[in-house]
Amino acid sequence: MADDNGNVLDTLDPKSVRRIHLVGVAGTGMGSFAGMLKAAGYDVTGSDENVYPPMSNMLRTWGIPASSPYSPANLDAAKPDLVIIGNVIRRVNPEATAVRERGLKQMSFPAALGSLFLDRSHSVVVAGTHGKTTTSSLMAHVLVAAGKDPSFLVGGVTQNYAGNYRVGKGPHFVVEGDEYDTAYWDKGSKFLHYRPRTAIVTSVEFDHADIFRDLPHYEATFEKFVRLVPRDGQLVVCAAYPNAVRIARGGTAPVVTYVAKEGADADYTPKNLSFGPEGARFNVMEKGQDLGTVTLPMSGAHNVENALAVIAAARGLGLTFAEIQQGLSTFQGVKRRQEVRAEIEGVLVVDDFAHHPTAVRETIAAIRHRYPDRRLWAIFEPRSNTSRRNIHQEDYAHAFPGAARASLKVPERHDKVPEGEELNVPKLIEALKGQGIAADGATDVQTLVDRVSAEAKAGDVLLVMSNGAFGGFIEKLLSALKARAGKGT
Repeated sequence: MADDNGNVLDTLDPKSVRRIHLVGVAGTGMGSFAGMLKAAGYDVTGSDENVYPPMSNMLRTWGIPASSPYSPANLDAAKPDLVIIGNVIRRVNPEATAVRERGLKQMSFPAALGSLFLDRSHSVVVAGTHGKTTTSSLMAHVLVAAGKDPSFLVGGVTQNYAGNYRVGKGPHFVVEGDEYDTAYWDKGSKFLHYRPRTAIVTSVEFDHADIFRDLPHYEATFEKFVRLVPRDGQLVVCAAYPNAVRIARGGTAPVVTYVAKEGADADYTPKNLSFGPEGARFNVMEKGQDLGTVTLPMSGAHNVENALAVIAAARGLGLTFAEIQQGLSTFQGVKRRQEVRAEIEGVLVVDDFAHHPTAVRETIAAIRHRYPDRRLWAIFEPRSNTSRRNIHQEDYAHAFPGAARASLKVPERHDKVPEGEELNVPKLIEALKGQGIAADGATDVQTLVDRVSAEAKAGDVLLVMSNGAFGGFIEKLLSALKARAGKGT
């Protein structure tokens, strides 16, 4: 029924619409969803303020017209049966305003995903503060490798499929469950629309300080999420986070636990865990029984935990251990998750999405395991609304062990970070120096590029961490290293 927000729908018969228009189509999630809708047989159009590569190229490849800038005229051309409004779109957006005024059917991206796809699938939702993209991508690949022909929609580009969605004919749909808000009219978390039947909760630590007041407020949305999993479903949760286990047990679904600590009190644990240049290798203990050995082409205890989560969920879905082994060993990873970008004259450049202090610490530890004999130089941009704040000032001070050197980008002022609550980068640099880490910072990207490219030595691993483009840091760094190599310096 129409109200001040217009004709907002929570559910919809998938057969009742044919032409779908997405407002905010150039975002990673919305653009991929547009591609998925097109693959499912809908006529799809979109609009955005700016449409840049790589999403502009992807939309063109998929045959999806993308108009720019926002304008009511885009709706005239699209003649949609349904409009999907991205969560970055504000109420005052000219197209959002026109959609309300015209009484057009509209849904949020999560509500549309839930109604058009998940309602008729076995929804496998991966939620948690850390590891969602890797775990959901790995879960999807294990199902594909086992011949289950799943659909999936995840938050990163999977190397096995050169994309972040797949439309299959099997019963399972794997989706990355984001706790961020849904739309300008719906401030509830996206994952509350995802109808989980099997759910994984990887971790629960305070994040998204721009929309959650504190840890109890953040935990409350996970409490709502776990109650969505039915009694005959399955809830897989990491025992390294006691609060996550407590939250999980507040639901009605059976709870299965996992942790990457040998001999720990959990349903799934590793045994004989070892790390090497090729990744991780361990035996899987299932409630005390040794199922056998798996190899994982990724390093770090956090990725062992991600794999154990997938193993537990896959076992609950009826997969054999041999099927799971095959899926884990052939997983090629996700772009920007320990992604090796290049090695130039012995200098290895690795790209990672880490931004929360726990993710920074675990990623550094993982790279340390993978390249134990090389000097590790961590380059970090605190870019997210949470990492820019001093909430985690002390946590960041203890997030860099294993790095011989650290270079930090000083974030520019941001209107969502109140004055006086900014991360104190000079103080953080001094704390790292006190631990014997050669630390420095810069207010601009080019200064960091010049410093790193001039002082990197053969044998170094340069680990670049940011949840954004970092002002093109990696591309500029690679160009500078190639130029240096060309000069024979």
